[in-house]
Amino acid sequence: MSDNGFFDNYGGKYVAEVLRRPLDELEVAFKNAMQNKGFLNELEVIRRDYIGRETPLYFAKTATEILGGAQIYIKLEGLANTGAHKINNAIGQCLLAKRMGKKRIIAETGAGQHGLATAAACAKLGLDCTIYMGEVDVRRQQPNVASMELYGAKVHPVTSGSRTLKDAVNEAMRDWASNPDTTHYVLGSALGPSPFPDIVREFQSVIGREVKKQAEERGIKIGAMVACVGGGSNSIGFFEPFINEKTPRLIGAEAGGIGPDIGENASRMTGNASRDGILQGYKSRFLLDEDGQALPTRSISAGLDYCGIGPQLAALGKSGRVEFTSILDKDALEAVKFFSRNEGILFALESAHAGAAAIKIAREIPKDQAVIINMSGRGDKDVFITSPVFRPEQWLEFLKHEVTRLEGGTDIHDAK
Repeated sequence: MSDNGFFDNYGGKYVAEVLRRPLDELEVAFKNAMQNKGFLNELEVIRRDYIGRETPLYFAKTATEILGGAQIYIKLEGLANTGAHKINNAIGQCLLAKRMGKKRIIAETGAGQHGLATAAACAKLGLDCTIYMGEVDVRRQQPNVASMELYGAKVHPVTSGSRTLKDAVNEAMRDWASNPDTTHYVLGSALGPSPFPDIVREFQSVIGREVKKQAEERGIKIGAMVACVGGGSNSIGFFEPFINEKTPRLIGAEAGGIGPDIGENASRMTGNASRDGILQGYKSRFLLDEDGQALPTRSISAGLDYCGIGPQLAALGKSGRVEFTSILDKDALEAVKFFSRNEGILFALESAHAGAAAIKIAREIPKDQAVIINMSGRGDKDVFITSPVFRPEQWLEFLKHEVTRLEGGTDIHDAK
């Protein structure tokens, strides 16, 4: 847990007075719930029967042979209900909100997986759901938008600022400040004002605890663990049981985008524009200009396209316990192809950053040890991004035919 909301120098609760009371109430409710057997038992049943936990730890035999180094294992969070790790936190927070008597849920989303998971959790638990999503992300993550709406959520495209995740967070915070008594904000990453970093890490730590148990049961010696890092929800949950141990190596893969220049990436720990700052209610490492304003970011993965990083990860990076590396868009795409063709596993673009980092370090780890990749989500959501790259002519032809068919009101069975 954090020390009074801080992880060394990072964290805190830098919010307007109107949000201090709901945050304080949330902290008390969370601590009480985590000591309540009824709440924990209900959560455990939902994890088992609805999320589908525990998720497999898969030995990637072909990848291991090709790379010629450490044994490659993949934690298949993409097999969790809704297709990613985000459901672990969403269902936990929605269950907590219901315990607190809240009737309405709001959330922000970038890649759409957190919005999707929150919408599903609300549908299951009978809660009203509103999702804020940057207009750019709405366009590039249409499959998830469609699914959120199918679950009954209202999706609000955010048209301010860069129209991506940062701006969606801002809009969600404004909504919560206006409706604190009836509404709970299900923040999707391990950042924001305290107690959110603790809450998200706790609900996501089920991933790391399962990995530790599965590795011990199978006699797997872990040399390194690799996860992608946007805000940090999958990585901090994956790393959590190992943070206070000296081994294994913990490696976070950031979005290197298309290059090292400002506006070309989202590398907060490895980038040349990173600095300490306070933004969106917490102190951490951000991509900021000299006036402390957020700089533009870029990544092929909507979920990593954010200017800040969770405060605990910032502290762990500063101490050296977590190593950070920056992965270019092109290398993430190559990792998608590598694991698809050699293991039959389709990584989300976010998770593919971790896959690419694992490919790079595989030969650094002895062959009797394992590199475990957190495959935080499935890649079927990325069809609008990857198809124009992998099969541009066929994709363009498909879109043209679909536009013609829809404009003509032709049923798909009758289309030529």
